Amino acid sequence: MPRVGTRSGSSRRERVWAVPESLRPTLAERYGPTYSGAEADRRIRALGVFATCGDRVTARAIALDHLPLVGIVDYKTRRMEPVPAGSFRALARRRCLRVTNPPGVLTEDLRVAVRTLVREGGGLIEVDGEEDLGSLALIEALPAGATVIYGIPGEGVSFVRVDAVSKEHVRHLIGQMELRRIDRGD
Repeated sequence: MPRVGTRSGSSRRERVWAVPESLRPTLAERYGPTYSGAEADRRIRALGVFATCGDRVTARAIALDHLPLVGIVDYKTRRMEPVPAGSFRALARRRCLRVTNPPGVLTEDLRVAVRTLVREGGGLIEVDGEEDLGSLALIEALPAGATVIYGIPGEGVSFVRVDAVSKEHVRHLIGQMELRRIDRGD
């Protein structure tokens, strides 16, 4: 699986956007309706262009035979019950990219991987680290009219419609994050 933005045998400085403690409550807020069970399944099946962020919601969409354009997974769940890797095979067949994205940050590599897959027909992004902030990159990159869905542990699936308002909200959130550069010894 290709890694995005890496150079073999060299180190580089990568831009990352770190979540300050003061922004955590804002990021925990719901930005779209949340559904569970049969209602969530019905709504997933009815979606046009959509993307998923999270192992369970990505696996569920695939199990419903309704592939997202892009799915972002990290092979971890809050319930500590991993989703088997084979669950994502149908989406990975399109293309599969692997990125590193530590907890609490949104890396340039993840943002680039999302833009690449949106532009080039979709696929799966496997994250070494944490995929949670990938939903921001999806809203940022998807066209207006698309939907981003992500799981909320113990509650269900949140559906966020991509439009000018949601894109502006994401730009504002990313603008409040702390821009850093980290050394990556890829």
